[in-house]
Amino acid sequence: MAGRLNRPPHCSIRPLGLCPRVMAQKQNKKQKTFRPKARIPRGFRDRLGAEIAAEREMLARISAVYEAWGFDPLETPAFEYTDALGKFLPDVDRPNQGVFSLQDDDEQWMSLRYDLTAPLARFVAENYDGLPKPFRRYQIGPVWRNEKPGPGRFRQFTQCDADTVGAPAPYADAEICALFADVIAAAGIAREDYFVRVSNRKIVDGLFEKIGLEGETNAETRLTVMRSMDKFDKFGAAGVALLLGPGRKDESGDFTDGAGLDDTRIDTVLSFLQSGPENTGGDPLAMIADILGDTESGAAGLEELYGIKSSIPDFERRSIIFDCSVIRGLDYYTGPVFEAEFTSTLTDAKGRPVQMGSIGGGGRYDGLVKRFKGVEVPAVGVSVGISRLLAALELKKGAGDAAQGPVVVLALEKDQMAAYQKMAAELRAAGIRAEVYLGGSNFGKQLKYADKRVAPVAVIQGSEEREQGALQIKDLILGAELSKQIEDNAEWREGQPAQFSIKREELVEAVKKVLARKR
Repeated sequence: MAGRLNRPPHCSIRPLGLCPRVMAQKQNKKQKTFRPKARIPRGFRDRLGAEIAAEREMLARISAVYEAWGFDPLETPAFEYTDALGKFLPDVDRPNQGVFSLQDDDEQWMSLRYDLTAPLARFVAENYDGLPKPFRRYQIGPVWRNEKPGPGRFRQFTQCDADTVGAPAPYADAEICALFADVIAAAGIAREDYFVRVSNRKIVDGLFEKIGLEGETNAETRLTVMRSMDKFDKFGAAGVALLLGPGRKDESGDFTDGAGLDDTRIDTVLSFLQSGPENTGGDPLAMIADILGDTESGAAGLEELYGIKSSIPDFERRSIIFDCSVIRGLDYYTGPVFEAEFTSTLTDAKGRPVQMGSIGGGGRYDGLVKRFKGVEVPAVGVSVGISRLLAALELKKGAGDAAQGPVVVLALEKDQMAAYQKMAAELRAAGIRAEVYLGGSNFGKQLKYADKRVAPVAVIQGSEEREQGALQIKDLILGAELSKQIEDNAEWREGQPAQFSIKREELVEAVKKVLARKR
């Protein structure tokens, strides 16, 4: 037709715009598919394989110690009602009061548990009449803290607690201190590499009497002072003096308000903190008695510490020492407090010193159950920071001691998969970790996989070995060591001492011999 425009049959004439199909295509090009960034929240971490296995083994050893001492396991939920945690929360100047909280559909606030002690107090109060007194329990599980993360300090980590509820000081405290030392030793720390430092919150109360901070009106200032004192091992005398006085700015520029004490009271607190055995010729309690004078609380605290020492027959052997710089930051402690830390130097992969801080601690908290029951129930317990302990052990042993992976059976022929799985099953039946490679038949890729898995041994059977009823056993660890030493490839091909042939029925025995050389 004359004058008719040539156009696609699906388009109508739109003089002032594009046809709908073209417009839709252009719009689709502008719209981008949202893809979330693969990342993990700050202060949290993923864990894999060897670390989880190491934690499982450590927890098994620690649990065995707890149970040997007569403690029974307990499990409580991850969430508690926030009011059950009460005022005993960390870092009140940080968002969310130091915990992660949410509101339930009935408008009640719940929080991920900050520790395992507050849930224990709630459990005891809820089941008080039916529990034996004293009640002895241990609990293992993750806890969550909305705090600033740092080296070895995560927002989610595993705790491993033991507590005795219903037994007064000092004998239950002495037992917990001795148990604490045994637990750290069972975790794999040599006794010469740590100390359990013991003090008493009543001695701190005596210090507050001495500097005029007793009484309910000074409660908030006392809490600020205690948290400042608790950072003595991290910031030293100068840093704590700032926290006790006008305040302190850290390296990131964040400012922490100080307690506002005058110079005289700051000097008294610092003298108290510097009364450790390294500054007192091994008798810190005598120096503390001089500082506190005849304060009532100080005298009661000293009596309990002497009672702890007299109740532990092998006190010195257990690496337990008195150190009144141990404060413990939470306000619910009412008597003896204790903390464990490394004495050996830890360094990272580049040889730089790493400050790990405490690897566990605890104390007496006679007032915690009272919040629920209205009557005072004596209690004392200890908490081991498993994540920090594992991190410290990893630094101590160094990168050269990487965890060993499973034996890998190579799968070179697709139609022989059942035979390969039978080999792996025989190894597993003998107590040897083993797996079959399932990612394809490329020989080089299979060996690379075995290396990434830190496999000690690769089991090889191709068509030639199968026809002969034989296997090749490749010692991957020895092979890696020798490859660094042998530069001439011909020499390597001639020797190959890290790979040898065996009969098919000798599989288990041959692998056992190779693994025995790794121990």
